[in-house]
Amino acid sequence: MITGGSSGIGRDIAINLAKLNYDLILVGRNKEALEEVKSSINNKVRVKIIVVDLSNLQKVKELYVLTKNDDIDILVNNAGFGVFGEFSFIDLNTELNMLDVNIRAVDMLTKFYLKDMIKKDKGIILNVASSAAFMAGPMLSSYYATKSYVYRLSLAINEELRRRKSKVQISVLCPGPVDTNFNNRAGVEFGVKALSSSYVAKYAVEKMLKGKTIIIPGFKMKLVKFGVRFLSDKFVTRINYNIQKKKAK
Repeated sequence: MITGGSSGIGRDIAINLAKLNYDLILVGRNKEALEEVKSSINNKVRVKIIVVDLSNLQKVKELYVLTKNDDIDILVNNAGFGVFGEFSFIDLNTELNMLDVNIRAVDMLTKFYLKDMIKKDKGIILNVASSAAFMAGPMLSSYYATKSYVYRLSLAINEELRRRKSKVQISVLCPGPVDTNFNNRAGVEFGVKALSSSYVAKYAVEKMLKGKTIIIPGFKMKLVKFGVRFLSDKFVTRINYNIQKKKAK
């Protein structure tokens, strides 16, 4: 099951898993876009689409009830979005909507399906975070914080699973800029060249299936993660402000 499966990384992860003969459940808000993804996938696998807004937490619970008997082996928590601007001026309702999608829905779905996977002693959860998880992000402050939550949560669960010697696996994907619809919804333009979502998705699926916990596509982002550990958080935040400010459309 892939949330945010109608476009970008989610769509391309679906295409890659279909090539490996996985049946799919695609979750998203846009039925027409989900149908387009479904029609682009080979007929050798079954594809079910579910239209749901994950900012509605009651609908998140209903999604689990609807799919809990589908014996899901892989859950990809990909749905999410960002809001650009100074924290004090961002619309509160929009921000809370983002927190519900990026944090609470991810937390809930991870918990629901993880319990089932632990009972079966098999399964994979891929949570899509971002390189934003590694630092504070002025002008995208709440978005960066949500991705830090997803990153830290995933690492903590991974250790719990390791301690119980579980065969269930959790991975966290932390790409840098990716050419998706994220830019338009957040109202930003990347200042550096973005990776293609097809490359990021293919890389993520390959590493996930090999049991990799932290998945970082692209050499530049690996270098960023390595480098920030030697700098103070305050200094990195100041640099990041200057980078983020240039993203304004």
